[in-house]
Amino acid sequence: MTITPDSLEPALSVRQVLTLERVLAGEPEVVAGASHLDRPVRWVHVAEAADVGVMLSGGEMVLTTGVLLAGDEDKQAEYVRSLHRAEAAAVVLGLGRAFPAPPDVMRRAAERCGLPMIVLHRPFPFAELTEEVQSRLVRRKFAAVSLSEAVRTELTALITAGAPLQRLLDEVARHAACPVVVTNLAHRVLGTAGERPAVDDVLRDWERIARQAWGHRPGPAGTGAGPAGDGWIRAELGGRGERWGRIVLCGYRGDTATGRLLAERAAEALVLHRMLAGGAACSWEEQSAQSLLTDLVSGVVPARQLLPRARAAGLPVNRRTFVPLVVRDGDPVRLDRLLRLLGLSGLVAELADGATAVLLSLARDQDADALAAHFATRLRTQSGTDGTDGTVVAAAEPRLAWDDVPTGLREAQHVADAVADSSAALDLPPVVRLRDVHLRGLIRLLRDDPHVQSFAERELDGLLCEADEDLLSVLRTYLATGRNKSRTAQLHHVSRPALYRRLEAIQVRLGVDLDDFEQAASVHIALLAHDAQQQ
Repeated sequence: MTITPDSLEPALSVRQVLTLERVLAGEPEVVAGASHLDRPVRWVHVAEAADVGVMLSGGEMVLTTGVLLAGDEDKQAEYVRSLHRAEAAAVVLGLGRAFPAPPDVMRRAAERCGLPMIVLHRPFPFAELTEEVQSRLVRRKFAAVSLSEAVRTELTALITAGAPLQRLLDEVARHAACPVVVTNLAHRVLGTAGERPAVDDVLRDWERIARQAWGHRPGPAGTGAGPAGDGWIRAELGGRGERWGRIVLCGYRGDTATGRLLAERAAEALVLHRMLAGGAACSWEEQSAQSLLTDLVSGVVPARQLLPRARAAGLPVNRRTFVPLVVRDGDPVRLDRLLRLLGLSGLVAELADGATAVLLSLARDQDADALAAHFATRLRTQSGTDGTDGTVVAAAEPRLAWDDVPTGLREAQHVADAVADSSAALDLPPVVRLRDVHLRGLIRLLRDDPHVQSFAERELDGLLCEADEDLLSVLRTYLATGRNKSRTAQLHHVSRPALYRRLEAIQVRLGVDLDDFEQAASVHIALLAHDAQQQ
């Protein structure tokens, strides 16, 4: 990214100049070009020469008394046209000395050219206006340069400290005082920052906003007008001749040049952040999906509030069927590629403890169960196994309402947890649901319930010290094998008499008779609850 000197020079608009106290003392009146008063004023120039246009470089507000133009209408018209050709911001004519009233020739020429023409009805020292505007421009330029260096220093320090993308965006949003959005070239939102209500307002209809602002009405580089009005400023992200995204200040209320400068500084930092991360731009998409799905699973943020983020992230949400999946020991990158290969819409994000969430978004007329099974089968085929490598695809029942998605994701996570260490995993279907894990699944769902925790501690109280871990392991195997003593002895590499002694010790410690079905079932449930709480 290259910041040119011009981009470091915030300008006043013609409209802003006319509101200055010293200018108001001259009783200004706009007589032409009233629709162009937002033109930037880069400098103020006092000139009486008829050929002043050759001395201008663009953006100047020209002050004149017109003494060299009086009595010659051709010179008056040409004077205005030369200012227009030089891209002057406006012309200010002081009345009284050469012209008692606004000259019609100049006014008509200015209106045709779209050049703002202002007349001053009271005598006015041009030196005061020049001094006032120049000093304001210098102060604004100094403030912009100071902001530029402050932002660069802060963002560089964050990058050096290994800060994540979100931390950088939060800092940019703090300086911009407006929502900040990072997208890829397809307008898919990769990250946001700013006050959450304002961000949600931006994201609520992001696809239409992006299409309206930049899809069909491209403006000058680095600028754009969104549906909310002016102040939509963007900077491209890329390097070595390749663009791969953009950062957008949404509704920036400060000076446009300062906003453009801030966006450029932010873009520089994001490009550096990506370079230091090995150029993994896709990781930003992964982080975006992870943040969204993590918030959905946790339930901290209501699902309805997350809907704009999901839509802006590229997930179809209108009249869709949502299939929540959790894959154990699945590579998120491989899962995302598989979704694309199968032409399925969805988000993929790694959760904790080796689990990866996959949220499918299907059309209402698609067979959700069949597509989930096809996805799981292709995943196992890609792995070159029949599922014995530990990969488990757990699913909740399809959800038709977005508000039900968080519950579905948590249910799929419980199912995946329930079969994570199960020796029966080989007999499970390609897609495991709650009905397939029976009692173990129910216990997983209830493991955080205080009543269940109290029940487990009460039933197993005699075996919960560290010294009794061996007896607890024997009990676990004995109950898991359906109280098969021969199989239990074989798995623990002990003789049957030795096993009998251990089982007797277990029964004494717990005060139960394991030959009694109801008592054995109670201990088994308590043990499942205890194990679920430890994971």
